Amino acid sequence: MSDSNQELEKLFGDRKYPKKVMFKRLYGYFKDQRVRLFVAFILMILSVVCEAAIPYLAKIVTEKLEVAEGQPFTGILTFVIAFLIMSILGQVFLYFQSMILQKAGQKVVYKMRMEVFSHIENMSQNQLNDMPVGALVTRVANYTQSVSELFTTILINLVKNFLTIIISASVLFFLNYKVAFVTLVFVALVFVYSLIFSNVIHSLFKEERRAFSDLNTFLSENLSGMKITQAFNQQVRKYKEFEGKSDYVRRIIFREIICFGVYRPFITLLYFSSVAVTFLLSKEFGVASATAYAIYLYLTRFFEPVQHIADQLNGVQKAITSSERLFSLLDVPPEVLDSEDAVDIDHFEGHIEFKNVWFAYNKDEWILKDVSFEIKPKETCAFVGATGAGKTTILSLIVRNYEIQKGQILIDGIDIKKIKIKSLRKAIGQMLQDVFLFSGTIKENITLHDESISDEEVVKACEYVNADKFINETEKGLYEEVIENGENYSQGQRQLLSFARTMVHKPQILILDEATANIDTETEVLIQDSLEKMKIVGTMLVVAHRLSTVQKADQIIVLQNGEVKEKGNHQQLLKQRGLYYKLYELQYQDN
Repeated sequence: MSDSNQELEKLFGDRKYPKKVMFKRLYGYFKDQRVRLFVAFILMILSVVCEAAIPYLAKIVTEKLEVAEGQPFTGILTFVIAFLIMSILGQVFLYFQSMILQKAGQKVVYKMRMEVFSHIENMSQNQLNDMPVGALVTRVANYTQSVSELFTTILINLVKNFLTIIISASVLFFLNYKVAFVTLVFVALVFVYSLIFSNVIHSLFKEERRAFSDLNTFLSENLSGMKITQAFNQQVRKYKEFEGKSDYVRRIIFREIICFGVYRPFITLLYFSSVAVTFLLSKEFGVASATAYAIYLYLTRFFEPVQHIADQLNGVQKAITSSERLFSLLDVPPEVLDSEDAVDIDHFEGHIEFKNVWFAYNKDEWILKDVSFEIKPKETCAFVGATGAGKTTILSLIVRNYEIQKGQILIDGIDIKKIKIKSLRKAIGQMLQDVFLFSGTIKENITLHDESISDEEVVKACEYVNADKFINETEKGLYEEVIENGENYSQGQRQLLSFARTMVHKPQILILDEATANIDTETEVLIQDSLEKMKIVGTMLVVAHRLSTVQKADQIIVLQNGEVKEKGNHQQLLKQRGLYYKLYELQYQDN
C-alpha cells in the first residue's frame, strides 16, 4: 500500500464494518423507495416466469412438428401464439422493472451525494486541510454510484438469477430426474469455483479502489499546481510520478483481467461439458428429441445466470468496499459543531474579546499562547508581526474555522461557542489574500446565487468598493464570464470582487487578511480607498505586512511567537521603540 493510501486510511479512519450493520445502514437510504423496489421485485418474478415458460412451449411445438408424414399439425398455432406472448410479456415486465429501479436508484444517489457533501461542508478547516481533494471527489462522485447500483441493478439481478436457476432446475427434474441429478455435479463445481474466484477478486477490487483514489488525489493536486510545475521545470519528474501511479492501476486491472480470463472460459467449458453429457444421457435413458431439446434450453438458462452471478457477486464486493469508504468518511465527526444551547444572533455590535486563548493545530505545538485583547465596536484593529506569529490564526478562530483548546472568545459578551456557526459567519465578512472565484458570471460570484440580492444592490456594492471601474469596461458587465478560479482577471480585480461580495451581504464585522499583498500600486490605491469606506460599516480586523496599510488603525496588536507583545495605535507604538518600531524601521530604513 502506498504512503498516500495509508495517510487516507488514517484520515478517514477506513475500517471494516460487519456486513449486517452495513446493509442495515444502506437499507436506510432505500427505505423511502421500498414500494418501488417491491413493485420491481414482482415484475422481476413475472419476467422470470415468462422466460422459464418459453423452453417448455418450444418443447411442445417441437413435439407437434414431429407428426407422421401426411398428418396435419394439430393445435400448433395456439402454442406458437403462446410462445410469442410469453416472449413479449417477459420483455415488457423487464422494461418496467428497469425503469422503476433506475428512478429509485437516481433518487438514492442524489440523497447520498447530498448527505456526503453536506457532511464535508460541516468539517473544520483543520480536517479539510488534511483530506486530499481527489479522495473526497472520488467518494462523493464514484462511490455513491456504486452503492446505488448495488440495490438497483446488482441485488435485483442476483435474486433474478437465483430464481432462474431454481426454476430451471425444477423443470429439469420434472423433464428427467436422472439427467437433472447428473447436471447437479456440474452445478456444484461452478459454485465452488465461483466462491474461490469471489474471494480473490474482492481483494483486487479493494486495492483497485485505493489505487484509483490515490491517482485522483495526485491528479487533482498537480493539475491545480501546474503553474508551479511548469515554472520550476518539474514536468519530467511529475510525469514519472504519474507514470508510476498509473502503472500501478494498470497492473491491478491486468490481474483482474487475468482472473476473469481464467474464470469465464472455465465456466463455459463446464457448460459445454454438461450439454455433451446431457445429450449422451438422453440417448442412454431414451429421452425423446423434443424433451432433449427442452433440457438443452434449460441448461442454457441454467448456466447463463450462474456466470452472471459471479459478476454480480463481484459487484456486491465493489459496492461493499465503496460503502465502507463512504461510511468511513461519514463517521468522521466534524471538529467544530453547534453546542446544544447555541443561539441565533440577528445583529452584532462588534465588541470582540480574547480571554487567555491557547490554540494549537497539532497537540502541544502552541500557535497562540495565553492571548488576551479587546476590540471595541466599530474599531479598526490591526495585527502585525513576523510570519508564523499567529495573526491569520486569530482571524480563523473568530469565525470558528478551528476550535480553541483553552480560554474564551467573546463577541458582544457572548462566547462564540454559544452562537450558532451559521449565524456567526453570516455576520462576519471575510476578505482573504487568496481570493477564490467560481466558474460563472461576475454577479453570481458576488451574490453567491442568493436570489434575494437585486442587481441594484450588486451595482451599489461594486461602486462602493471601486470594483465598478473595471466591471464597466467589460462587454457584458455583471454578466461577464468568470473562468475557473477567476484566472481571466488580475489579482487586484479578484480582490475588489471579493470586497463587493462581502459588502453586498451586509456584514457587521469585517476581516481583512493580507488583502493588499501582491497587487499593483494603482489597484492598491483603489483598495485603500475601499477600506476607508468600509471602516464605517462595522468592526474591522486587519492583518497586513505593509505597515502603511495599518497606520490609521485605532488599535495595533503586535504578535511574536504566538504571544501579544505590544498594543496601541501607530504613534504610541513608535514612542515605545519596541517590536513595532523595529518593524517600522526595517520597512522604511531606505527613506
